[in-house]
Amino acid sequence: MRSGPVSHWLETIGAWLLALLWLLPLAYALWTAFHPPEFSTRFELAAPLTLQNFVNAWGAAPFARYFLNTVLLVTMILAAQLVLATLAAYAFARFTFRGRDFMFFLVLLQLMVMPDVLIVENYRTMNQLGLRDTLLAIGLPYFASAFGIFLLRQTFKTVPMELDDAARMEGASALQVLLKVYVPLARPVYLAYALVSVSHHWNNFLWPLIITNSVESRPLTVGLQVFSSTDQGVDWSIITAATLMTSAPLLVGFLLFQRQFVQSFMRAGIR
Repeated sequence: MRSGPVSHWLETIGAWLLALLWLLPLAYALWTAFHPPEFSTRFELAAPLTLQNFVNAWGAAPFARYFLNTVLLVTMILAAQLVLATLAAYAFARFTFRGRDFMFFLVLLQLMVMPDVLIVENYRTMNQLGLRDTLLAIGLPYFASAFGIFLLRQTFKTVPMELDDAARMEGASALQVLLKVYVPLARPVYLAYALVSVSHHWNNFLWPLIITNSVESRPLTVGLQVFSSTDQGVDWSIITAATLMTSAPLLVGFLLFQRQFVQSFMRAGIR
């Protein structure tokens, strides 16, 4: 009985320590970005605040183009993933055809393959298609998401067949049943998957770094890396300001949709 409260307090203290360790880099970035460069390595409560670091960072690199490229990229990938995953999941969940189980096994097998293993082959394929250094080349390998197919397939299988039969008796086609029965019932799962997909591809770095080499196609992560790799030295005030600018949309989005994010994953049954 005595070990219960003690273990609870130890878990609470451990959780707070981990939270503080996670917040330390963000706290340093906030302090450095909003103060002059001479205060980047010393903490003084009377230090003046400034927004000049953000102005300098925005003018030192084409971040407007990087933001546009990133928004277009994550939108393109998400739209393709939702369409392909929805159609494939519906077929696996409600249709019987030869080789269905084997094909679904191949989809599950894709979950065990790290994307970094396929970088060389993907680069060769994009080069042969003439798509190198384009936004389409960055997003094309991610259009068919095995995780999205698996998640939606499991969700669609929980929809009662009575709803499917009732819609078909009313004369609805298979596509109409999908759009008017299955998709609305899976809306929380779509929201959860969309948040995961956008955050992942917003922060994706290695593949965009390899496949792009121009401002016209670089996303924010690659643009920030190129911006911070200077030969004249490192100005941490400007770099942290640029880092906050690139991560601000995700931070704001998480704060705004935090409750929906958690509830969507709970309803989706993700463990």
